Amino acid sequence: MDVYHRGILKVVVLPRAQQHFGDADWTFQQDSASAHKAKATQGCCRTHFSDLVGVRAALLARSQSDGLQYVLYFGDQVVCYTPQTWRTEYEVGTPAGVGPCNFLVKGAVKHTGNIVSPTYPGAYPKNLSCSYQFLGAPGERIRLEFRDFDLFYGGQHCPFDFVRIYDGPDNSSAIIGTYCGQQRNLVIYSSESTLYVTFVTLRRTANTQNRGFRGIFEFSNSFTKLDFISKNDGEHIRGTECDQRIFSKKESDGFVYSPNYPFPYMPKLVCRYFIYGMQNAQYLERVRLNFTMLDIPKGSKGDCSDGYLKIYLKGQETMDAYDKFDQELCGDEADPNIMVSDGPRLLMVFSSGEIMGRGFKANYTFETEYRIPGTAAPDGTCSFTYRSTSKKKGDFNSPRYPTNYPSSTNCTYHFLATDNEQVTLVFDNFKIRADNINSSVGSYGAEICQEDWLEIYNVYRDGSEIIIGRYCHMSAPGPIESNRGAIGLKAILHSDDAQVASGFKARYSFELAKSIFGDCGANVSSSDSGQILSPNFPKNYDAPKLTQSSKSCNWYITVRPQYRVLIIFDKFAIEGEPSGRGCPAAVLRLWTDIAAPGKELCGEKATTDKWEYISATNQMRLSFITADKAVGYAGFRAYWTEVLAGPSCDEFQCELSLFCIPFHLKCNNIPNCGTDDDSDEKNCK
Repeated sequence: MDVYHRGILKVVVLPRAQQHFGDADWTFQQDSASAHKAKATQGCCRTHFSDLVGVRAALLARSQSDGLQYVLYFGDQVVCYTPQTWRTEYEVGTPAGVGPCNFLVKGAVKHTGNIVSPTYPGAYPKNLSCSYQFLGAPGERIRLEFRDFDLFYGGQHCPFDFVRIYDGPDNSSAIIGTYCGQQRNLVIYSSESTLYVTFVTLRRTANTQNRGFRGIFEFSNSFTKLDFISKNDGEHIRGTECDQRIFSKKESDGFVYSPNYPFPYMPKLVCRYFIYGMQNAQYLERVRLNFTMLDIPKGSKGDCSDGYLKIYLKGQETMDAYDKFDQELCGDEADPNIMVSDGPRLLMVFSSGEIMGRGFKANYTFETEYRIPGTAAPDGTCSFTYRSTSKKKGDFNSPRYPTNYPSSTNCTYHFLATDNEQVTLVFDNFKIRADNINSSVGSYGAEICQEDWLEIYNVYRDGSEIIIGRYCHMSAPGPIESNRGAIGLKAILHSDDAQVASGFKARYSFELAKSIFGDCGANVSSSDSGQILSPNFPKNYDAPKLTQSSKSCNWYITVRPQYRVLIIFDKFAIEGEPSGRGCPAAVLRLWTDIAAPGKELCGEKATTDKWEYISATNQMRLSFITADKAVGYAGFRAYWTEVLAGPSCDEFQCELSLFCIPFHLKCNNIPNCGTDDDSDEKNCK
């Protein structure tokens, strides 16, 4: 390297470590009288001599009583070195390999020391490739702490200049991390006795003024031993002293321990335990934590100001909300309360403080998390109970709602009323997968709902169950009241092993039992014909009272044995859409067969539509239910007739339907023979 000394160009051979610094643009200026004067006045390394700064830096050499001294100017930085200080500053260890900044650092030779990038704190050169290999004795670990770190930032993946740290002896080892930009509190621990660090800068034309880095390293066998992690299904988080992750193996369990357990832990440790349950399209788990031993001495004021164990149950670490812990434990008694995470994540942060203790031992269990409110079954199956004695009103939903429920699942919901009570269900959102959709009548029944479905039953004291209906697709069930005499309702959600959907969200309420006819309705058994009207017809029906969750009207029609009931809807307008969103606010259920599920009717009947139904026996039942969210529509008017089907007839026989009806029903302006047979209205005067 050429250097001017007292106006004469001298050739100075620098020590090996200082001969090359990439393609840094060095310029040299003659040691002028003005420069001598400035240096004599200000002293070396005290100020910036702007007239001596070149394109990137300027280097001057001058005589001193102890020999040559190198003066380097980097922008606003001025640094002075003698050959000896240069060597001790940048030579981290024994030079190794080709290049000026590749070093081997052995713990047996150098227990602690500094690691400094070339030309620090001046702008580091371009086109560098430096390496630092740290080799400790068996049982030792290496701690690397960067106290200043300033590299060019080219993005989160550091595509330009970077420091990369490997957890092992060379660059084939596992990577701890790649770092660039400005880093604060960057402290790295090796897992074992070796560590490998590279510092790479790219060749480029743009000028940067980043300082590089300065840090310290230490070899020690007193850093935390990691066997308390590796022997207990944990996974050490590379680069940390004692942090670990524990991943579920599907409803697995195990133990977590303080460092060095069962012996006293070391002081001034901070270890984090990330315990993660499964979370994917099929599985969702939560973590149950139960302490069997706790010995973390309290501080002088009897609190957790010295050592502590903080528990985070809501995934606070994902938002760096470490100040919002759910529990803080210390002392010598394990908390008898079992802790359960809200979601798949549980975090423990152990800080040992100044006073040593025996630490802790805790059992963790991963449980399937359905995210369903209610009393869960103790065996962990998807079964939930809702008792009137515990809560009169509440919500329930499909697993994980509003995200998709899992496939191959069967979930059961039990709603148990007390004596003289009924339970009401109202569905607010509903979407259950179905492939065989009938767009005209809605998605109800076993013929349509074959893949995934929701079934609802009345449950009786003798254990018998009677199905109300099977539902799927987007056709939400209408409001449901348990029958008088039933002890409650049961709902079953079934999914096959194929695709899934978002499921449902619904409400339940327990209320005083109504009469068998509900809020209105009647028992019709002493007539051969009549009409059924919705409340207030022809005006709009209204919603339930504010104190009610539903309003119902039940009609029971019974005719003579061997006869059947023919019902024809003349007017019909109930809020809802059977082929779309279903009948969630109001519904008319019609049982043509008392032993089978009823038909769910809502929507609006066009004037030209012909709606008629005939019973399978001599009984028919109708139930009109409105939920508290009903807005009120025109309702319905239906005419019913006792008919006898067969070839023989002692009264009036309809020409097309061949129904046998009473003579007095002829010419009454009602289609008693059916919507397609007007023979009973012919020849009328």
